[in-house]
Amino acid sequence: MSSRLAVVVIDAHDTEKVAAFWCAVLGWSVVDRDEDGIAIGPPNRNWPRIDVYEVPETKTLKNRLHFDLRAEDRTTAEELHRLESLGAHRVDVGQSPDDTWVVLADPEGNEFCLLDRAVEDLPDSERPTN
Repeated sequence: MSSRLAVVVIDAHDTEKVAAFWCAVLGWSVVDRDEDGIAIGPPNRNWPRIDVYEVPETKTLKNRLHFDLRAEDRTTAEELHRLESLGAHRVDVGQSPDDTWVVLADPEGNEFCLLDRAVEDLPDSERPTN
């Protein structure tokens, strides 16, 4: 037996803004909403989903867990431009100039990475199955 990843939770001061950002990035939509937060997920309602919960404090330190994204159906450069146009911004978390990924942050400063190879550039054995 094993566990299955069901939900990743993002703490946010402005839940609407953060949920809208991640919906736009991932092509997801809001699947549930209550007084504490917003749940977003893929159109087919597969798991995992992301829950964005309101917290009173703002982010102050580097995340200990983050998303790594790959471009899908476009080049990595085109995806970087799209992410920045959605409100992502580049951040320095101590990465080297030789690193093959770009470190970005969402509108509230939560870091994530855009990897250097698009899904289409991966060998078949490394491509996602869904």
